[in-house]
Amino acid sequence: MRTRKEIEELENNILAPYAMKSKDAGARQYDEPQHDWRTAYQRDRDRIVHSEAFRKLEYKTQVFVIFEGDYYRTRLTHTIEVAQLARTLGRNLRLNEDLIEAVALAHDLGHPPFGHAGEDALNEIVKEANIEFNHNFRSYEIVAKLEKKYPQFDGLNLTREVIVGILKHQTVFDMPGTVIPKEYRDEGPTVEAQIVDIADSLAYLNHDIDDGITSGCIVEEDLMESALWQKAVTKIGGDAQKKNPDMFRYQVVKELIDRQVKDLLQATYENLVKLRFKSAQDVKKHKGYIVCFSKSMHQEREHLQQLLNEKFYHHWRVERMTTKAKRVIRELFDVYIKNPKQLPYSIYPRDKKFSKAEKYAIICNYLASMTDRFALDEQKRLFEFNSYV
Repeated sequence: MRTRKEIEELENNILAPYAMKSKDAGARQYDEPQHDWRTAYQRDRDRIVHSEAFRKLEYKTQVFVIFEGDYYRTRLTHTIEVAQLARTLGRNLRLNEDLIEAVALAHDLGHPPFGHAGEDALNEIVKEANIEFNHNFRSYEIVAKLEKKYPQFDGLNLTREVIVGILKHQTVFDMPGTVIPKEYRDEGPTVEAQIVDIADSLAYLNHDIDDGITSGCIVEEDLMESALWQKAVTKIGGDAQKKNPDMFRYQVVKELIDRQVKDLLQATYENLVKLRFKSAQDVKKHKGYIVCFSKSMHQEREHLQQLLNEKFYHHWRVERMTTKAKRVIRELFDVYIKNPKQLPYSIYPRDKKFSKAEKYAIICNYLASMTDRFALDEQKRLFEFNSYV
């Protein structure tokens, strides 16, 4: 059986110079003794998997709200797909897969119910109090203080690199918030964290195509304007569509991912060779992203993303779901803000006085912690007279 020190020595021998080594992991918020046989990032990953916030991802929406059916991706299945893609990329680039997995599994912990519709609704609400809701920062708060698992400290007490990866997570849909604790502001993400960001974008684009076609909100013809889609279809062959449409869809999405992954690995490797990083610390100090697609692939992805925005995300069924989701969030907030004493004691202490901004933050954070199912049930409890308390 390998000890932690033996695993760390193995990392020294097989990981790239620019990879983050477990033995060099940044400090936790609170001092803890090292584990005998698990590395720092293995412990981080395990703590995230066993958190309450991680379990809730099963009932939080990706695009299709939970009442639309059980085929479509949820935050949990999306998170698992991101982790799988990121680890594949990381292994090819000789990165620390345990760090990758920890950041990937934590990157969406702060998402509210109803996907981006829920986040948009919360952002509209908090503007009234001149504050911001950012799901990256919410994820940070969950792992830094809100999870209650250990008697010695609040939160999960994760390593510095995982915290920075959470706070500075960045994609087309996700941006770092304006509020970042000062101890993390000047530190850039590791290559491992950047890999998670790009894996998130890969999962979004390609698996939303799968869900969109399955739902009937988009059809293959809608995507034929995309050169990337055309190349994938040509590779699979049109006859497959006639024989088995479901298998055809799966194979085309698989080919889309494969093409993008190959391009990403090549472009990123060329960057790494050119920059000649001698350590992970060099990566953290570097301004700008290292992980990227080639210029031509970036353009093809952008065009495909635009088609999805037009044909799928603004389809009347998706718009209807989005509007309903925002209405649920708004109605719940309005009820709570009028009488915060309807909130649980643990959420809204009765022996304290709060400013307007504090009340807004308390209520919005409570709403963000809900699953789709809980939010819909809560709406019934508060608006239907004969519903249970």
